This record gives sequence, structure tokens and C-alpha cells, in this order.
Amino acid sequence: MTLPVFDTRPRIAIVEDNADIREEIGFYLEAKGYATWGVESAEAFWRLLHGRPVDIVLIDVGLPGEDGFSVLEYLGELRRFGLIVISARGGRQDHLRGLGLGADFYFVKPLNLAALARAIAQLWQRLQAQTTQAVPPALAKQWELQNNCLHGPSGERLELSSQEARLLEVLLRHRNQLCSKSLIHDLLFGYAASPDLHRVSVVLSRLRVKADRQGVRLPVRTVFGKGMVFVDDASLFYHDDRDD
Repeated sequence: MTLPVFDTRPRIAIVEDNADIREEIGFYLEAKGYATWGVESAEAFWRLLHGRPVDIVLIDVGLPGEDGFSVLEYLGELRRFGLIVISARGGRQDHLRGLGLGADFYFVKPLNLAALARAIAQLWQRLQAQTTQAVPPALAKQWELQNNCLHGPSGERLELSSQEARLLEVLLRHRNQLCSKSLIHDLLFGYAASPDLHRVSVVLSRLRVKADRQGVRLPVRTVFGKGMVFVDDASLFYHDDRDD
């Protein structure tokens, strides 16, 4: 298998039903050196995907026919693509839903194309690092969540409650990225004007106790005053384990 090198550019698909916006994004990104193709619907995207592979997909959630959230959910489960939402829906619930389904970034129209290009560059750097960097043998296999059970790279196995599994699902979708407690709360328990962030701490505390009892070193770190992060390599992040 030939892996990408760091000076390559990602291939980008633009799934957007507004032809003017689709063409504007494509023209701008191609001027930046990216290879792009665009379609007006999810159905057209699925038809072309196998013959025209991509690395990053820009998805408008308000598509005709199959909506963008459905596309996002399926691609997020595959975990092979960088995913960026471009939407006229700027509400908190839509934003949280997009991130919960696996979006790496969520942009609200009208788009700031320079900010979009920066996000693409950042996302591509992270995707390349995941596939090309040399990793220690213990980290070659990543942590995975399957059927309410956390499986570790060294054979660890931790049975989870539904809330514990949901917490880890959120963190794993954004692995090695800091997630605020308010975001985690909304994805676990639903949006609240005054969220009880202690509920998130309780779920994590119970999970840590369970992991300690079974001798599993849980790779979840809290960053005081900021949130939580699931780390494949603890040296990548400053952390302290005080409850924030």
C-alpha cells in the first residue's frame, strides 16, 4: 500500500446543491492547488465516489433528497475521510448534530473561504499524520469502541454502560482533540440553557473507577478549565487530571 507524503494535496469533493456556491468553492480551492469535484446531491456523490476517490468531503446538510446529515453519518462511521460541513443552518442543535456525526469542522454560510482553506490544511495535516507517522508498536493499533466495549491496542477490554459508551464515542470521534464539557454534555444529554456539567464528570469518574478495578489505563485526560481529550499518545498533550 502506498501512503501519501506530506507535500501532497488532498482530493476534495464538494456536495452542495447551490451551483454558484459549489463553483465558487471549487474555483477558490483549485486556485490554491487542490483537486476538486462537485455534485448537487447525495445521490450523485455516491455514484461518483468509487470512481473518483477523495480525502476530504465538504457537505451541505440541506441537500435535496437524501440530506447531508445522512451522508455525514455514513462517512463518519467509515472514518476514512476528513469531513467538513458547510451549511446555512447555524443553530446550536444542527452544529452539535454535525459534530456528533463525525464532522471535523462546521462552517455556516456565507462562507469565509480563507478560513475554509485553513481548516482544510489543518485537517489534511492531521489525516496524513495518522497514516504516515512512525508510531511505537503499542500504538500501531488504536483504541476502538465496539458494541459497548472498549478495546485497547494491547488487548485491553472494558465493558461499558450505555452512558460510558456514549461518552467515549464522542471523545473517539474527536480523538486527540480537546472537547469542551459543554459540548460533551449537549451530545450526551441534549441541549440545556444551563447545563449541569457535573453530570459529565460523574460519568467519567465512574468509568475511571471501573477501568482502575480492571487494570485498564484509560487514555482520557482532563484539561483544567477546558475539557477532555482521548489521547492515543499522552505525550501529545499537556494535561492534568483535576476535575474541571
